[in-house]
Amino acid sequence: MTNEGSFAALLPLVIFMAVMVGISIFVRHQQAGKNFVGNYFIGNRELGGFVLAMTTVATYSSVSSFVGGPGMAFQIGFGWIYMAVVQVTAIFLVLGIFGKRVALLARKFNAVTVVDIIRARFNSDLLAAISAFVIVLFFCSTMTAQFVGGAKLFSAVTGYSYETGLILFGLVVVIYTSIGGFRAVALTDTCCALIMMVGIVLLLHYVLQAGGGYEQIMTSIENNHPEMLEPFSFGNMPWTIYFTQWLLVGICTIALPQSVVRGISYKNTQGLHSAMLIGTVVVGFMNIGINFTGILAHGVLTGSPADYGGVDNIIPTTIVTVMPKELVGLAIIGPLAASISTISGLLIVASSAIIKDVYLHYNPNTESSKLRILSMATTAIIGAAVFVIALTPPSLIWLINMFAFGGLETAFFWTLLLGLFWKGANKAGAMLSTVGGTIIYCATQAAGFKILNLHQITIGITVSLILFLIGSYFGKNSDKETLEKFFPKN
Repeated sequence: MTNEGSFAALLPLVIFMAVMVGISIFVRHQQAGKNFVGNYFIGNRELGGFVLAMTTVATYSSVSSFVGGPGMAFQIGFGWIYMAVVQVTAIFLVLGIFGKRVALLARKFNAVTVVDIIRARFNSDLLAAISAFVIVLFFCSTMTAQFVGGAKLFSAVTGYSYETGLILFGLVVVIYTSIGGFRAVALTDTCCALIMMVGIVLLLHYVLQAGGGYEQIMTSIENNHPEMLEPFSFGNMPWTIYFTQWLLVGICTIALPQSVVRGISYKNTQGLHSAMLIGTVVVGFMNIGINFTGILAHGVLTGSPADYGGVDNIIPTTIVTVMPKELVGLAIIGPLAASISTISGLLIVASSAIIKDVYLHYNPNTESSKLRILSMATTAIIGAAVFVIALTPPSLIWLINMFAFGGLETAFFWTLLLGLFWKGANKAGAMLSTVGGTIIYCATQAAGFKILNLHQITIGITVSLILFLIGSYFGKNSDKETLEKFFPKN
């Protein structure tokens, strides 16, 4: 790629990043004088339906959705889409199951984070601290994957180095998240989601054009890769992947803290209902659109993913191959927007886990000015630490992402679901489930141990349920006052 082409690809991204920082500065100015904690960590519960939908979608749709996912679709075929389409239900389920329940409880207890609600439900500072630790631990894994994926994509498309991309968009996302807090994250996420959709449409159009049209591409696939048209891809897409991925990126995602916290932030019920519908449509469009584009890339790329350096390089190579030089910079913003929106969403929740759930709980009288500095500094430090880790990039982004998804789901699925909807849930059950389930999940991941070749989420989620039920049966019941607050008779 020529220097001129590289600069043409770089310029739209620089402008986009500048807009993101500008939004955060504007939000910071607008929030001056308001309650800092409520504004910085949940946007003062003022999100409307459209912004709520877009920020939830953008946080959920990570760079692996736009790079690793369609790369796997290129390799597997339509079986990957049949598996991944379960993600279409994610936003509807998380807001439908937890949205209203979490919002009502948050307002009742003046909760700002998911951990606040866990602390109130189980009356345990220790469980709250452990939950905060688990959030930060797995969020750092996810953010590392986003930094790596975004920087690799940047390098492949623009011709600049991996480190340049990491510095450019990595530091910018840390800066604007630190300055603007949750509301800035929500607004920038909305911009990111819109850009993602534009990027998908552009890339799909040029892939079809370069490949000679849909019919010609599909005829070529049918003749040369018939396995791609079969749901199980002639053994390349076994039922075990279907089952475990439906758990990982479908059903169990309802308990991801970064999604559940959105239920605390919306303005009214009308906004919630709108967000459920808008979010479902947008996720469906993005998910099917980008994975379908990965399959159609066979019309312009020959050979296997290994010929292009692995599945993570399929979409970057496709962008460079089919897009006009003057539009490459615009096309790359979509996948990078997925990366930075996920990073910003996780950063603010991780920061709240440390400042709001731990520090402020034990130092409730901290002055607002000091709290502001601590919150912004914590957000920046977490981001900087992940940035440093990403300087030595791991491979297979989607595997890192799935590891973190599985850990968070194991830790919080039953604690939140049973805790908020079952009177019999108690502190012992939640503690055993969160701690025991997470340890078992991580241990089986480290050992590579599987049952029936199923992903370790099946072990983690099963063990955490068993431990929750054992603890709830033998442990002390929740006190009457707590149960009356969470399960009022009226």
